[in-house]
Amino acid sequence: MPSSNNHSCRGFTLIEIMVVVVILGILAALVVPQLLSRPDEAKVTKAKVDMKSIEESLGLFKLDNGFFPSTEQGLKALVTKPEIGRIPTRYSTDGYLRKAPVDPWEKPYIYISPGVHSRNFDLISYGADGEPGGEGFDADINSWELD
Repeated sequence: MPSSNNHSCRGFTLIEIMVVVVILGILAALVVPQLLSRPDEAKVTKAKVDMKSIEESLGLFKLDNGFFPSTEQGLKALVTKPEIGRIPTRYSTDGYLRKAPVDPWEKPYIYISPGVHSRNFDLISYGADGEPGGEGFDADINSWELD
């Protein structure tokens, strides 16, 4: 029978473990902030894509009815036929969107028609902070500034 004393057992020293922990800490300090900023970038991109989709739906609404929904009717007019203001006569039976759009921060898009910055309408997301103005990810995303 082989003896268990024939092979040597060597573990890690406390210094070796501490060096690994320090290296992991340095890597985490460099990598984690990079990863954490990505969700905010993705939300800004999603808001811009959503706005383009909303603009297309508004274009279809106008094509069918000859006018854009009023500010009072809002973007809900793309989901269900408006019952206030100017009533569309050729409203699509399926509507133009499945549900009222909200921005990636779960706030409703601001819709103004006729627009202040555009002849037809303005769409605004107030960004991460949900307040007008702001910088970085808190900055407003405006339809008239999109490419």
